[in-house]
Amino acid sequence: MTTLPPPAGRRRGPSPFEPLVAISPRARVTLGVSFFVLFFALWGGVTWGGLVKPLFLADPARTFAAGWRLLTEFGFAGDIAITIGRVVGGFVVAAALAVPLGIAMGAFKPVEAFFEPFVSFARYLPASAFIPLLILWLGVDEAQKLAVIFIGAFFQIVLMIAVLIGETRRDLVEAAYTLGAGSRGIVTRVMLPYAAPQIAETLRLVLGWAWTYVIVAELIGADAGIGHMIMDSQRFLDTGQMIFGIFLIGAIGLVTDLGFRAVNRFFFPWQLGR
Repeated sequence: MTTLPPPAGRRRGPSPFEPLVAISPRARVTLGVSFFVLFFALWGGVTWGGLVKPLFLADPARTFAAGWRLLTEFGFAGDIAITIGRVVGGFVVAAALAVPLGIAMGAFKPVEAFFEPFVSFARYLPASAFIPLLILWLGVDEAQKLAVIFIGAFFQIVLMIAVLIGETRRDLVEAAYTLGAGSRGIVTRVMLPYAAPQIAETLRLVLGWAWTYVIVAELIGADAGIGHMIMDSQRFLDTGQMIFGIFLIGAIGLVTDLGFRAVNRFFFPWQLGR
């Protein structure tokens, strides 16, 4: 008997390689871990196989041995805590000021017209370019590192949140007006709940950028922190310590990102439950 093809418009079942088709949490974890296994296998192959000299790329065993030495003999845990404190401090200050301004810009067009040209201009300025000026203005203490993170995060958050608030569905706003809501009620009871999941995701993304800014700030004019350790290791050509520092930044960022995702899923399960 000849098998006829399925009628048009009917599918035999979703394939995991079709756009936006969800996969199970177990499959997601398995695939994510598989990439790291493959990465470390390739890394070990090119280093232990002699394809790259240890001077240019330390092997995995040497890298983690260098990291263990840093933690047990040189008090590297203190540097890690300092860097995390800088990231959190600069990011929290930036978010605390940027979120209200972004909401005001997205909700009220006169506020947007006043601030948007400058914010759009400033967000293209690289935070690292301000480091020499910030050292002159603030010295090499903590204020300078926090200022670098603030400059790098503040303008991005403002503009992204303004866009999210401005995309609130007009029919929801009109319905709220019909029910007697005023301008304040529109913002607090329509716009904010509508955009809250996307605002949380925006903050999660910008927190990742804050790690880039703090390491750049610590590479210049710092006497502690992960970036400072990486620069010291470069002077001694210790690629093991340098790679460990870079990996540690990624590991802390990954843990932070997963924590942020979990919090977002808890508060906004209808949009961020994947």
